[in-house]
Amino acid sequence: MPRITLPDPAHMDADQRAVHDRIVNGKRGRIQGPLRAALHNAELAARWSALGELLRYDTSLTPRQSELAILVTGRACNSPFEWHAHRLEGEKAGLSAEILEALLAQQIPAGLDETEHAIVCFARELNAANSVSDATYARALALLGEKAVVELTALVGYYTMVAMTLNTHEIPLPEGVAPPFDLPQRNGL
Repeated sequence: MPRITLPDPAHMDADQRAVHDRIVNGKRGRIQGPLRAALHNAELAARWSALGELLRYDTSLTPRQSELAILVTGRACNSPFEWHAHRLEGEKAGLSAEILEALLAQQIPAGLDETEHAIVCFARELNAANSVSDATYARALALLGEKAVVELTALVGYYTMVAMTLNTHEIPLPEGVAPPFDLPQRNGL
């Protein structure tokens, strides 16, 4: 059960309903995950959705490259919902079961091309250290170019925000889906 109520379209105010309908009729085709929580503030949900659509669908990264970075981030943030949703997207983008299982185990998968390997290393390091080393940055820059490195960094940051929202509000997985790992401990610091 989520920790907060998730706005129901039948009970949304006009601003919430407009954002809901724009999301459902847009590239996503549905509303799920963190946007369900963000709809408590229609303006937040609208801007969140726009940024997410840009980073997910309109960067110079291929869908496969994006999904690798998102899955690394979802796993690094221990977000079962993010992992589940993007495992399915990763499969659609051509990621093999072996690659997905390695990412789930927080390992660098075998069978990646040079650019994919650099993306996984960049995302892992960014998640672990909140930055990347000169060597990791230089490798990504050489393989991807400046624009894509900026987009990759933004993608990892965006999906960190997504994971934090999903975890904090305990947005539930679809009915019948078992979490691949537990949520982070809630005992506090």
